[in-house]
Amino acid sequence: MEKRIDLHTHSIFSDGELLPSEIARRAQILGHRAVAITDHIDASNVDCVGKIINTVLDIRDNWDIEVIPGAEITHAPVEIIDKIANQARKLGAEIIVVHGETIVEPVIEGTNFTAVNCPEVDVLAHPGLITVEDVEIARENDVALEISSRRGHCLGNGHVGKLAVELGADLVVNTDTHAPEDLMSYQSAYQVALGAGLSEKDVKKALKDNPERILKNKGLI
Repeated sequence: MEKRIDLHTHSIFSDGELLPSEIARRAQILGHRAVAITDHIDASNVDCVGKIINTVLDIRDNWDIEVIPGAEITHAPVEIIDKIANQARKLGAEIIVVHGETIVEPVIEGTNFTAVNCPEVDVLAHPGLITVEDVEIARENDVALEISSRRGHCLGNGHVGKLAVELGADLVVNTDTHAPEDLMSYQSAYQVALGAGLSEKDVKKALKDNPERILKNKGLI
């Protein structure tokens, strides 16, 4: 059975319903190899990153799943995204996600562009109607673009997937989990990626090859 990697989830330390340990346990039961806990941050609560470090270390020592401390920079002024990303990294974030310009929220214009140009950013989440220019920059800077299973955010998946495949940018499939029912198995994530219009070859890259490469480059798997 293929092992799932999810690089975008939220715990009670932002607007999620679950403790980090319960996210990890539920992900383990669903057959995950790794799960990142990426709670929402801006300049007011970047120290949230440090709150899950001890939990993560305990789980890594005792359970057969890689739990990764991270953060999702959310609705922050574009002028300070780089600063927050650097602060989060220094506090121990191993995966940094930026909340992209989803079509269902009033995200500040220019967030996608700033995120794909930031050296500390690993994933641009649900980037909505992302431009060709921003996809090309994401490709050059090794920032993965997200295919999302989350209600509303998923409405841009077809556009994101099409441009990423055409222009050679990396895709990853994430849940943006907030509640227990949001986590999904490899097979369910596979269906989400197919629904975004990806070929079976590109689905495998988005579900396995690309997230594995991100984590291997960081020495996490």
